[in-house]
Amino acid sequence: MPQRTVVVTGGLGRSGRWIADLLADEEWRVVCVDQTHPGWEIDARENLDFRAADLTDRGEALDLLADLDPDAVVHWAALPSPTRHAGGRVFETNVLAAYNVLVGAGRAGARVAWASSESAYGYAFAEEDRLPDRLPIREADALRPEDPYGTSKVVGEEVAEMVTRRFGVPVASVRSSWIQYPGEYACVEGRDDLAAGAGNFWSYVDVRDVASIVSAAVEADFSGHEAFHAAAADTYLERPIEEALEEYFGELPDDCNVAGDESALSVEKADEVLDWQPDYSWREAADEAVAGPELVRED
Repeated sequence: MPQRTVVVTGGLGRSGRWIADLLADEEWRVVCVDQTHPGWEIDARENLDFRAADLTDRGEALDLLADLDPDAVVHWAALPSPTRHAGGRVFETNVLAAYNVLVGAGRAGARVAWASSESAYGYAFAEEDRLPDRLPIREADALRPEDPYGTSKVVGEEVAEMVTRRFGVPVASVRSSWIQYPGEYACVEGRDDLAAGAGNFWSYVDVRDVASIVSAAVEADFSGHEAFHAAAADTYLERPIEEALEEYFGELPDDCNVAGDESALSVEKADEVLDWQPDYSWREAADEAVAGPELVRED
C-alpha cells in the first residue's frame, strides 16, 4: 500500500510538532507547513518533510495543497490568543488561513482535523466570568464568543460546514482545552488562584492527548463536520469542582452533573465517535520528564 500523506500546518509550533511527531511515528508521510523552513541542511526524519508558506495567501495555500495532494490535512496554524496581537489581526489571520487550508483540503479530497478551541464557547476571554447553562459542557452547546480569537474559531467551524457540504470530506473541529506540556504544567502553578482558571472551569489537556485525538480524527469513520473536545478527564484543582464553583461564582448551574475532580468539558462524544479518551493527568504529567518531539535529528 502506498504511504499516505498528511499535511500538518503549524507543524513547527509548540503543539503542532507533537502532532507531526506522532503521525510520523504512525508511518504517515508528514509534510510540516509553517511560516519558515528549518533549512535544507537539517537531517529530517525519513518520512517527514517541510514547506514554508503564508497560509493567509490563498494562491500559496491552494497551490501548495494541490501539489502535495494529501490524504489528510491537520490545520494547526493560528495566532493562539486575542491578547498577544491586535484583535483584528488575530481574527483575519485565523479566518483566512482556515478558509484557504480547508478549501484546499476539500479540493484534494483530504480528510481534515483542525484546531478549533474551547474559546468558541465564549467563557475563556469573556469580559465577566459567567457560568454555562449546564455542566459538563457538550459540543452541541451554544457558541457565544466575546473576543476575536474565539470568534475566529466559530467562523472556522462554519467554513468546515461549508467544506463538508461542497466537497464531501469529513472535517473534525478539535476544541482543545488549555494545552499543557509534560514537566511544564502552567495550570498547576497557579491553581490556588481560582480566578485564573475560571474562564474554562479549571480544565486542561496534555499535548500528547491532543496529538492522539488528532490522529484518531484523521482515521475515524465519520462523515460531515463534527466538533470534539480534547480535554483531560479531571480538573487541575486539588478540591472538588463543585466547591470551586460555589466559592468563585456563588452558585452552581441549574443543570450540574460534575463533581469531585471531573472535568467541565465532556469527552463522551470523542469516545463514541473517535474511540478516543485522554490518557494523561496533571498528577503524573506535571513533573514528568519526557523527551520532546524529534522532527529533525540533532548532530
